[in-house]
Amino acid sequence: MENIVLHKADTRGNANHGWLQSFHTFSFANYFNPERMNFGVLRVLNDDTVSAGMGFGKHPHQDMEIISIPLEGDLEHQDSMGNKTVIKNGDIQVMSAGTGVQHSEYNKNEDEAVKFLQIWVIPNKKGVTPRYDQITLNKEDRHNKLQQILSPNADDAGVWIHQDAWFHLGKFDKDIATTYNFKKEGNGLYVFVLNGDVTVGGQALNKRDGLGIWNTENITIKADSDSEFLLMEVPMHI
Repeated sequence: MENIVLHKADTRGNANHGWLQSFHTFSFANYFNPERMNFGVLRVLNDDTVSAGMGFGKHPHQDMEIISIPLEGDLEHQDSMGNKTVIKNGDIQVMSAGTGVQHSEYNKNEDEAVKFLQIWVIPNKKGVTPRYDQITLNKEDRHNKLQQILSPNADDAGVWIHQDAWFHLGKFDKDIATTYNFKKEGNGLYVFVLNGDVTVGGQALNKRDGLGIWNTENITIKADSDSEFLLMEVPMHI
C-alpha cells in the first residue's frame, strides 16, 4: 500500500561501540540510508543499550525536541540548564533544545546495562528557550488501553513538546484490540513494537519492528501475543 512503510527490526542501522549498542530506525551518525531519513517530523528513533557505568559525555543540541523513554535500568542525565536527574522504566523525559543546550547521559549502575529509546522530533518553531521536564507514568494506565505520554499541550496528559505530535504507550494482553483515531488531519502514525507481536492495519509486526501509516483517519491495533508498543502520531510535513 502506498500509505504504509514497514521497517523490520533486522533492517535497522546498527552501531556497536562496545559500551554502546545502538539500532537506528532512521539515518543517524555513521548510518546513512537516503530512504530512511525520517517519518514526517520524526527524525530519530534510536534503540540504545549502554553498558554498566558508561555513557554519552557532554554534547550539544539545538532546535530539536528530544524524548527519552527508559526500558530497563537507570539513566543519569545532566545538562547546561543545571538539571541532574535519574530516569528509569516508567518515566519519560523531554528536552527542548531550542537556542542550544548541552547534556550528558550515563548508566547510573555499575552492575547492569541500561536500555532506552532516544527520539528526536523536529519542532514547529525554532529558537525557543531551552527547557527540561520528566514525569513518572502510571504503568497501569496502559494495560489493555492506550496511555497518552506526550502531546503539544502543557495541560494535557504526559509531557509536551513544540510540535503537533501525540505519543501513546500500550501494554496489551493477547487478542486485545483497539482503534487509534488520529488527533490531527494530515498527521501520520509510526508504531514501534517494544515486545511481543501485534497486527497494525492488517500488517503483522514483531518485536522492534516499526510501521508508519498515513492518509487514513484511524488504525486498528491487535495484540497477537502479550505485547507492548509505542505509537507516535506526527505531522508528515516538516
